[in-house]
Amino acid sequence: MAPTPARNHRTRVHVVSDVHGNARDLARAGDGADALVCLGDLVLFLDYADHSRGIFPDLFGVENADRIVALRTERRFEEARVLGASLWAGLQENRATVIEEAVRKQYAELFAAFPTPTYATYGNVDMPPLWREYAGPGTTVLDGERVEIGGRVFGFVGGGLRTPMRTPYEISDEEYAAKIEAVGEVDVLCTHIPPEVPELVYDTVARRFERGSRALLDAIRRTRPRYSLFGHVHQPLVKRMRIGATECVNVGHFASTGTPWALQW
Repeated sequence: MAPTPARNHRTRVHVVSDVHGNARDLARAGDGADALVCLGDLVLFLDYADHSRGIFPDLFGVENADRIVALRTERRFEEARVLGASLWAGLQENRATVIEEAVRKQYAELFAAFPTPTYATYGNVDMPPLWREYAGPGTTVLDGERVEIGGRVFGFVGGGLRTPMRTPYEISDEEYAAKIEAVGEVDVLCTHIPPEVPELVYDTVARRFERGSRALLDAIRRTRPRYSLFGHVHQPLVKRMRIGATECVNVGHFASTGTPWALQW
């Protein structure tokens, strides 16, 4: 009897976004997958669900974290900025130095948790210059670039657009559009922020519209990738919708779910 032919291998990719300090689940996120894709926001500066977690409450206490979350939720951004400035002014050390030390501590743990291979791009709260120091040989960092995984072309665009929140990696609409253009036609378009569609950018818990990208939306309509994958909005009004031929998927707030989104072909 002739041997049974081996079944063709199916490629499985796990995708995460908005890790925000969840190194424990990140270490298991690649289990059973051929590759892990991470769409950024590794750093936990302030957890809006648990105000005791993150760099901000570690420095200034939970009560001040409660206050600044309340102000931002009410869109009183200038008052939140003034409060934050007064708290930072009370520190003995330089603000940039304090933040970098705290971020480095988180990055050391999080990058060590990445499986091999991992393909990652930046979120709006990340600090890109530090990634080169912590990304090991099994982690490929891409921004405005493409890579082939299992015969499909993945494009990556990191960062966020400018907002009153002034998070660390916010760039202009023009710079973001140039990165989208550089990626070109791909099978899977991976970004941190969503396309600018109301249902995809509205956060139902924060009760506000986050910034999405019009350039990304235009690219989806023009180049028709199979998938557009993103995060950034933690509790979206709609997690998944189709734009023309493209399935647009918010892969989830990994910090709270601990579960990657799976893509298989």
